[in-house]
Amino acid sequence: MQTQAVLALEDGTLLNGTALGASADAVFELVFNTSLTGYQEMLTDPSYRGQGVVFTNPHIGNTGINREDDESDRPQVSALVVRAASPLVSNWRASESLDSWLARYGVPGISGVDTRYLTRKLREGGTLKAAISTRGTPGAQLLEMTRAWPGLDGVDTVRAVSCAQPYAWTPDAAQAAWVGLPAAGDRHIVVLDYGVKRNILRKLSAGGARLTVLPAWSTAAEVLALHPDGIFLSNGPGDPAGLPYAVDATRGVIESGVPVFGICLGHQLIGRALGGSTGRLKFGHHSGNHPVRHCASGRALITAQNHNYAVALASLDPARVEATHLSLNDGTLEGMRLLDRPVFSVQFHPEAAPGPHDAAGLFDQFFELIHPTKAGTISSVR
Repeated sequence: MQTQAVLALEDGTLLNGTALGASADAVFELVFNTSLTGYQEMLTDPSYRGQGVVFTNPHIGNTGINREDDESDRPQVSALVVRAASPLVSNWRASESLDSWLARYGVPGISGVDTRYLTRKLREGGTLKAAISTRGTPGAQLLEMTRAWPGLDGVDTVRAVSCAQPYAWTPDAAQAAWVGLPAAGDRHIVVLDYGVKRNILRKLSAGGARLTVLPAWSTAAEVLALHPDGIFLSNGPGDPAGLPYAVDATRGVIESGVPVFGICLGHQLIGRALGGSTGRLKFGHHSGNHPVRHCASGRALITAQNHNYAVALASLDPARVEATHLSLNDGTLEGMRLLDRPVFSVQFHPEAAPGPHDAAGLFDQFFELIHPTKAGTISSVR
């Protein structure tokens, strides 16, 4: 007998469906993702911490879960909302079903709801707070939980996903064989972990770099004491306004003169460190098909994105900062570079996993800044 589930939105909407995953209650920010493939990579992306995801693709779970495609060590989403969860797993790499995997990590989900209706509601009204129960909590109580929850604005969600201690990153043998990674070379990159995806580490390693990953709260002095050839500021969840310590560290590494590359949250931290402002988007960018214009060439790139906040271009000093990429959907800033330092960043995800590889060459650009005579081509990895 199938267990019933209830999804409650802060505007009073109540939706009934079939329970998926863990028997639990959860409160979160509800967003939608329009990608057609890669649900495992998305569900394990730390940038989704504190959020529940509505997949517009109506059929989820048919390829199960495998050990190679995780972008972190567990599912990071608070909840999953789908139109139809596949009862069967059919993939030669699968080791577990989506349902049992979610249950093992305590993540609840709901299937059998109208995800087109939910997506339209979020597009028209903006991101909503929500609550789910797969264990019989009444809808009225879920509404109270939703409306009492303070949300993610100004909150530090990074500490929940960052590494606790510094470590040297190397892929295990299975992963190295699967994606074709070379042995580490002589270049040393320090990665500030705000919720870094594994494919970013693979991409950096693929260029022949030795990687040291530091906790998000590391200071600029601690970073520079490791004598890096390059510094990488990772993706991560939530509002950059809740991370003053990270902004201070970012300001310090920018002024050091060491090459810096930031992705997603790292891009936002660079913007704030330069005196710019960030703000919440109406319903965020969550997909593998967002078009972005490369300003210098006029080329359009199709990109993977996952963020609810953006840097305000007008708040940056044009004498020091140049926009390199702009969204073709809403005109928001998608990339920038400094004119007086070897620093650049993008709001989208050039490492994909999942998503297109149009922007993978940005990792080569970073290596060119670090060591022009030894820069290699790594865009073919993963």
